[in-house]
Amino acid sequence: MEIRMLKYFLTVAEEQNITQAAKKLHITQPTLSRQIREFEESLHIDLFIRQNKKLYLTEPGMFLKKRAEEILELNEKTEQEFANYQNAILKGQISIGCVEANSSHFLSQMLEEMIADHPQVTFSIFSGTSNDIVEKLDKGLLDVALLIEPAPVDKYNKLVLPDKEIWGLLVSTEHFLTNQHSVSAKEILGVPLICSSRKEVQNMLCSWGNFTEDDLNIIGKYNLIFNVISLVENKVGVALAIKGAVDNRKDNTKFLPFTPSMETNCVLVWKKDAIRSSTVLTFIKKMKHALKA
Repeated sequence: MEIRMLKYFLTVAEEQNITQAAKKLHITQPTLSRQIREFEESLHIDLFIRQNKKLYLTEPGMFLKKRAEEILELNEKTEQEFANYQNAILKGQISIGCVEANSSHFLSQMLEEMIADHPQVTFSIFSGTSNDIVEKLDKGLLDVALLIEPAPVDKYNKLVLPDKEIWGLLVSTEHFLTNQHSVSAKEILGVPLICSSRKEVQNMLCSWGNFTEDDLNIIGKYNLIFNVISLVENKVGVALAIKGAVDNRKDNTKFLPFTPSMETNCVLVWKKDAIRSSTVLTFIKKMKHALKA
């Protein structure tokens, strides 16, 4: 007998009504009726009789109800004990690759929850560009990675994180654009630009602005935005950036979002068909549960 079927049977016995039981089980009434009928057929006995629009247990049904309650209680107790056993032994390290992004805060919250639930678990975070992180992920040096799209993620399992990453320019507070609330594509042309070294990002920018790379005045390229902050402060150029990577900085810079907006997703990825420890699997499960909440 399946645990699921015993739960269906007990719910019908408690509600004494198929429709009410179906609502409680979050399934359709015809589905539940069919399941109960097939269950009775498999046992070669009637479990219910109908009187006054209610379902009452037959004598065999009452016997099964008692046994089903005992089985479900034992099943619940076993699941809880096994969960406690897993929690007690869960340990090891999670290796995470992480880009500079607003969604890194979400990742931090998940790690905080993981460590609180499993004190023996440790973690290692590698910061870098999407290209650097993907290379380590492919070599098995990282378990999971937080990437900003556009990124080559077709060969990975992925979870799309809730917050969008907003693109724009990081400028000096003394730059002529600093009094604006946003920057248009036309205003980028001619401005000394420090751009991401990732070709995918350059292509995305050109597609957004409807121009070619030759139209832009790119004076330099970077892998991490942190490395060019001082250049922006000293008005050497403005830097293509995402808001989440430069928020809350106390330097002489200002972030100006693009108009129309240019936004991308942040994704958590891990290799398909790779062998993962129970620690990593638990962390991924937590992430999935949080995103469904």
